[in-house]
Order: sequence, then structure tokens, then C-alpha cells
Amino acid sequence: MKFTHCFLAVLLLAASLTACREPEDTDPSVKTEVGGGNAGDIYGFFLLNEGNMGSNKCTLDFYDYLSGIYSKNIFPERNPEIVQELGDVGNDIGIYGTKLWVVVNCSNLVEVIDVRTGWHVDQISIPNCRSLAFGNGCVYVSSYAGPVELDPNYRLGYVAQIDTSSLEIRDTCTVGYQPEEMAIVGDKLYVANSGGYRVPDYDNTISVIDLHIFRETQKIEVAPNLHRMEADNYGNIWVSSRGDYYDIPSMTYVIDSKTNSVVDVLDLLACTDMTLCGDSLYVYSNAWNYFTQTSDINYAIVDVKTHEVLTRNFITDGTEQQIKNPYGIAVNPNTHEIFVTDARDYVTPGKVYCFSPEGQLKWSANTGDIPSRIVFTHTPLL
Repeated sequence: MKFTHCFLAVLLLAASLTACREPEDTDPSVKTEVGGGNAGDIYGFFLLNEGNMGSNKCTLDFYDYLSGIYSKNIFPERNPEIVQELGDVGNDIGIYGTKLWVVVNCSNLVEVIDVRTGWHVDQISIPNCRSLAFGNGCVYVSSYAGPVELDPNYRLGYVAQIDTSSLEIRDTCTVGYQPEEMAIVGDKLYVANSGGYRVPDYDNTISVIDLHIFRETQKIEVAPNLHRMEADNYGNIWVSSRGDYYDIPSMTYVIDSKTNSVVDVLDLLACTDMTLCGDSLYVYSNAWNYFTQTSDINYAIVDVKTHEVLTRNFITDGTEQQIKNPYGIAVNPNTHEIFVTDARDYVTPGKVYCFSPEGQLKWSANTGDIPSRIVFTHTPLL
């Protein structure tokens, strides 16, 4: 669930009061042949569709490189006994070991799925859970720690530490307000605090957690309303600020993990989402501004070694004109294919676009509602 501007938070709050969709309203699984190819040891990817808040329409799609088939909504057909299916608002997804982890924000749970079969394994209850990080035999989940509501006195959030063997919560660590994405560098976990529910009094810090003791040891002041986070191979952490949607623009900052300080800011590079592949940081911006009542959309690549912006439009065939509302991005580390999802009007099925490394459209497919996160799998889906 992304807050493209603070008005969305109000919409989400209103939507949370509506009734959940009945299970029989789930769209049936649809398979589309889009073309395959050899992606080395990557067999395909899972795509998480958020679904609108209150509609219980979080769904999971799968693309198979070997068959070239894109399959929508695979969870209910593999788990017909799960009445409410995945739940309300899918927020993040990741693979660790043999399990696929899905954060279902407004259902207040993390769904654990067998990555080989797509079968339900377990559910872990975490209130208003947001994002995932993996390491040291543990899964880390950021949590707003309370209901979906705007409140200037909203409580601090926390990070939950989950044991991957027992699937139990080992410990929790209090961080800043409304924590979002996280990154692990060495023995430290970095957490982007947004403060989005406390608008206009946003948080502007990154919490640093010592993983040996699982306690916050420092806060790094960066910029208001922090969101996305990626760690490169040079000990740097790239973090996005959504600004305040008025006078403070969205920007991208670089944190040195050796000094825990801001060492660079990419001026005029707004970031709605980003993904790292080698030394290339792929960024798209869909940054809303209340003064202009417009969103500035760009598709950029940044060299994380030199901090140089290599291009502000990695789509080279004009296909970006077809994308109404970019909402997710991923890059296959083997083929360097670029995937961009499109939420379109946010209430009807979206699309996923596959581009060659040169930015030429290869194929597209219809998805569920509000397609967001993609994770590549090294295991074939049986």
C-alpha cells in the first residue's frame, strides 16, 4: 500500500470501514501465453497484487519462463480450503529458503507459502505490517503497530523478528513512526521511518538496529516521509523521501553505512520505487504535487558506483505512453529484463510490462488489481 500523497491515507481510512468482499467474487485463475525464454537458474516470478483496501482482493500471479505462461490468481486454486484467500491489501513479498513470504497489511498478517507448490503453510499475526527483510535465519517485518488512521499522536512502530524454522516471533524492536522498507548491511538493520500517519509532522529518520542484540542503537536524520530502501555492494544505502507533497520535493539520498551519515543526495531525482541490479539502480517516479495537481513520471537508471544518473527514461520505444500509473518495478538479474507494473485506474485489473535491457517492449499481460511487488524464484512452481 503506497501513499502517493497524504490524501490517499484519508481514502484508505474510509475504505477500511467497508465490508470485505465475499470469497466467491474472486476472479478465476486466467492463464495467458506471453512467450518464454531461457533465464538461467531463474524459473519465473511471483507478482503480488495489492487490491483495494476493504475489498479482500489481494492476489498472487505467477510467470513461468519455461512455458511462457502468465497465470493470474494462483492462490485459491492451490488452496481452496482458505476461505478468505490472501486477504486485504498485499504490501510486500519475498522468498527466503523454501518459503514465499507475503505481507498482507490490513489483514494484519504475514502469509507463509511453500515456494515449490504455492500451498499455504502458516499465517503470522502482525498489526499493520508493511515490509520484509531477510538474514541470519530470520525474517524481519516492519509494523505500524496500530490501526489504519491519521493521528498526530500515533504510536511508534516496531520491527518483528521471526524465526524461519518455528515461524514464531522471537522478538520485537521499537523504531520510528510508521516504519517502511528495510535493508541489512553487515550486522545492522536499517529501517526507513515515514511518519505518514502523523501528517504534516512526518518522521525524517532511519533507525539503525544492531542485529546481535536486536535493539535500536542510533537514528540517522535524513528527510521527511522516508519510504524505499536498497543496499548496494559498496556499503551504501539508497533511501527515498516522499517529501511533503507541497514545498519539500521527493528526493533520493545515499547513506554511508560505515559512518551512518548522508553522503549524497540526487537532486531532482524523485523516487516512488526502485530496485537494484548489479551497479544499476532502476528508479521510477510518479511524484504527486498539490500545487501543480500533477504527477511527474520518469524512468531512470543510476550508476551506484559513480552516483551518475545514466538516463531519465529507460523505456526507449515510446511504450511509456501506455502506462497510466506505474506502481512496481523489478529487474531480472540474469537476463536484465525490466518489469514495470501499471495500476491503471486503481479499481480494475492492472498490467505488467516486460522490457528488454535496451528498453524495448517484449510482452505485457493483465494482472490483478493494483499490481505491485515482484520476486524472482530459483525454484520451479510444481
